[in-house]
Amino acid sequence: MLVQVATVLLTGFGPFAEHRENPSAQIAEALDGRSVERHAVRGVVLPVVFREALAELRAAITRHRPALVVCLGQGGERPSIGVERVAINVDDALLADNAGNKPIDEPVVRNGPVGYWSTLPIKAIVKTLRDAGIPAEVSQTAGTFVCNHVFYGLMHTLGRKKGVRGGFVHVPYLPEQAARLAGSPPGLALTEQLRAIELVVATSLTTKRDLRVSGGALD
Repeated sequence: MLVQVATVLLTGFGPFAEHRENPSAQIAEALDGRSVERHAVRGVVLPVVFREALAELRAAITRHRPALVVCLGQGGERPSIGVERVAINVDDALLADNAGNKPIDEPVVRNGPVGYWSTLPIKAIVKTLRDAGIPAEVSQTAGTFVCNHVFYGLMHTLGRKKGVRGGFVHVPYLPEQAARLAGSPPGLALTEQLRAIELVVATSLTTKRDLRVSGGALD
């Protein structure tokens, strides 16, 4: 008899704008097929395109039937791993996506709620990462570009799937990206980013209740 292996869906994004690479895609590809806490990781790279990214995410959820979904995006201006708290129901693009779309003040889901909380144990994740020597913080905004679009769409979709946790994590530039951009934070090596996201997944699978402490008291 075939035994159904519990899965984790991990998504990243392809390159966009002036960037030749995107660490979130490299992480999703590198961790695809690995096992974390007896769950098989399935990595998927989404296009940096409004609507299309969300359609591919929903298809991947249907295909893999995950117990946990962690979506990743590049937050290059950030000096650390940013574990997002809330997704908001608005697309308001400062730049065009990879298909030339540039929505302004449009809802992600028409008539949807203003926002959705992440259901990941965000503070426990940040503490785990900091304890491992990886810079991390709770982030209060995922922006209004395709990252937030996917985050909101994810939580809207998971609202109909009882018991499936989900959320969004921003990762910094790779050092080689940062070196090409004046004034950028130094970035974080891919090996460290991979270690960080494995810890994010493991903590999400093993922590039933999040820490009840101020974000400033996680050290």
